[in-house]
Amino acid sequence: MTPKLSWRKTSRRLHLYLGLSVGVLLTIISLSGSVLVYYPQIDSLLNPINDTTNTKIPDWDKAYSKLRKNFPTKLGPWRLENTGVNSIVPARYYNPIETKEHGFAPLMVWLSSDNDEVIRKDYWGEYLVTWIYNLHFSLLTGATGTLVVGYIGIATLLLIISGFFAWFPKPGQWVKALKFKSRSSKIGLLYDWHKLIGLTFCIPLLALTVTGVMLAIPKQTDPILTALVSDINSPPKTQIQPSKQTDIPLSQAVLIAEKALPNARLAWIETPSNLNAIYRLRFQTVNDPSYRFPHSYIEVNALTGKLESVFNIDKQSTTSKIKNWMHPLHDGSIGGNILKVIWVLSGFGSAALFFIGVYRWLVRTKRIQNKL
Repeated sequence: MTPKLSWRKTSRRLHLYLGLSVGVLLTIISLSGSVLVYYPQIDSLLNPINDTTNTKIPDWDKAYSKLRKNFPTKLGPWRLENTGVNSIVPARYYNPIETKEHGFAPLMVWLSSDNDEVIRKDYWGEYLVTWIYNLHFSLLTGATGTLVVGYIGIATLLLIISGFFAWFPKPGQWVKALKFKSRSSKIGLLYDWHKLIGLTFCIPLLALTVTGVMLAIPKQTDPILTALVSDINSPPKTQIQPSKQTDIPLSQAVLIAEKALPNARLAWIETPSNLNAIYRLRFQTVNDPSYRFPHSYIEVNALTGKLESVFNIDKQSTTSKIKNWMHPLHDGSIGGNILKVIWVLSGFGSAALFFIGVYRWLVRTKRIQNKL
């Protein structure tokens, strides 16, 4: 006759099995995520750029001209970032032929503030912070790894919830359950530390896990959001056949876009390509929480200067706005340094939970001595 298991014992077993099965990969994801909270700053420290010019506003025409002159075979669109820090212009060229076997590995270029010099060039994944990013997002295994990370996230949700219910005290024992006890054995002391760290970081880890899952596997999670809330609005992607006619200057396209969406901050510019005569500009509106990757887009015809489309995230569906919050919440940028520090500590806390949990399991199974 099979003995019945209480919900508490079931939660403990589920917590144990999930921890032992996905714990190593989860620890890798957590620690790499802690590093990535400050990855632009870390990259700047590792790759300092000595720029002594006093220019404050990028010369977009000069920057674009320099890219085309230095990389004449790159006929596709360039993406130029407006960092808002100084006028050094980071630029990306997606899908370069040199890294076509590597999946996502754009060419990364940094132009000097006077746009007269390419001061740094590298490929995504070939310098430290982007290697760590690939480790965090895909475990260095491309699209398949991203799916794996997404499903590890789902297992992590069950891990957190089962851990909470495994600890959940009986009526009248809340104070006792929250205290450190006088221990004479390793197993009891390890339990107290595991409990304390788990309860401290339970909510941050839930937030990081939910947002991480939604970012990693949107095809699987978007239908859930759509069913629960509303449809998702996607920005248009206009196609205009290029011609021998000269494109309007990039600076003119910027002025047209800024006029169409006043009081918004320009974040990214996508230039025309040999297949599409469109400037696509990305803006952060006042209500948009995402600084680096906001979700308002404006398209300008590169041949005529006509305003082709305006996609203002503030006027889109509730689900679209929810999705817009995922990235800045996941990387902590929405809450400034206070939230970023909490996120960093949460990543290390998650790793600590794994190591303490495994050590306690080794003690319980008598692989390690129990006495202090």
